[in-house]
Amino acid sequence: MEQIVLIVDDDATSLKLATSILENDYRVAAAISGEMALKYLEKNTPDLILLDLSMPGIDGFEVMEKIAEDKKYSKIPVIFVSATQTPAVEAKCLEAGAVDYVGKPYVPLVLKSRVRRTLELYKYRNQLESMVEDQAKAILDQNDQIGDIQDAVIIGMANLIEERDTSTGFHVKNTQTYVRLLCEQLIEEGLYPETVDDDYKDKLIKAAPLHDVGKIKITDLILQKPGRLSEDEYKVIQNHTRFGADIIEEILGGIEDADYLELARDVALYHHERWDGNGYPEGLAGEEIPLCARIMAIADVFDALCEDRVYHRGIRSVDTVLSIIEESGGTQFDPTLTDVFLRLRDKLKAYVENEDTTV
Repeated sequence: MEQIVLIVDDDATSLKLATSILENDYRVAAAISGEMALKYLEKNTPDLILLDLSMPGIDGFEVMEKIAEDKKYSKIPVIFVSATQTPAVEAKCLEAGAVDYVGKPYVPLVLKSRVRRTLELYKYRNQLESMVEDQAKAILDQNDQIGDIQDAVIIGMANLIEERDTSTGFHVKNTQTYVRLLCEQLIEEGLYPETVDDDYKDKLIKAAPLHDVGKIKITDLILQKPGRLSEDEYKVIQNHTRFGADIIEEILGGIEDADYLELARDVALYHHERWDGNGYPEGLAGEEIPLCARIMAIADVFDALCEDRVYHRGIRSVDTVLSIIEESGGTQFDPTLTDVFLRLRDKLKAYVENEDTTV
C-alpha cells in the first residue's frame, strides 16, 4: 500500500514544490492551514506529516500539540518545516515532539532522504510493536517459548538503536557483560543482599540492552553528530531517558512480569542520574537513584570510554578507564559500586584487552 504524506503549509509555492518532490514516491495530501490539517486527520491517518511552523491561525506548534493529545494521531511522525534555520528553533521543534526538522527552501535530495528515513524507522517500530503483540497473544499458553521470543525482541530493539547511534556494534553485549560481572561480584561479597540475588541479576542483564531504547525518538541530526552537542541539542538528547521509560511500559507492559518491567523502566529512566544529584532527568542523588540504574551507569560509561564512538575515539586501556571511573566515585557513581567494579580489574582486562568472552 502506498504511504501517505500530509504536507501542511500556507505558502502555495512551497506546498507545490514539496508535492512535486514527493509525489512520485508517496501519495501526497495537502492542507493550506492548521485547521484544514486537523480536519483532514479526523477522517484520515497519514504515515507522516510535513508541518510548516509559521501559519496564520493555528500554527505548527499548536497543530503538534493537538496531535500529541489524541492517541489516534500521536504515533504519526512529524517533520517540522521552517525558513528560520537556527539551533534554537530546531531544538524547540524537537522538544515539541517532532522527529526531524527541514529548512526552507527545500533541497529535493535532503527532503526525500529525511522523509524516507523517518518512514523506514517508524515502519520498523510499528512492525516491532505488532510482532510483540501478535506473538505474545499467539503463544500465551506456551510459556517455554515466551522468554526466548521476548529476549529476541529486546535484543532486536537494542541493536536498532545501536545501529543508529553509530557505535561499534558490541555495546549491547558489552554492557550486559559488565552488568553481569558487577552483579556476580556483589553477590559474592554479600553486598545489597536484600536486593541483589541471582534472580535480580538475571532480570537486570535482560533489562540492560534497553537502557538507550528511547534514542529511537531522537533525530539522527543529533544522534550522529560527530562534534560536541550544543546546549539545546543536549537538552533534546536528555529526553531519551523519559522516551525509553514510556516505550518500555507501552511495549512490554502487558507481557512482562512487574518486577522486570520496573527494573527495565528504572534502568532506562535513571541511568544518567549522578550520585551527587547533578544528573538527569530528575536530579536524584545517592540512594534515591534505583540500584539497577546505578549499576547500569557504571557499565554504560565504562564501555563508552573503552569503545570508539561517533564523538570520540575509545581509550581501550582498562587501567586508564578504571582510573577515570575511580575518580568519579562519589560524584558521578555510587562509591560502593565503584570500589566493587575496580576489584573486577583482571576480569575486565581479560574481556576488553584479550577479548576473552568466557569471563
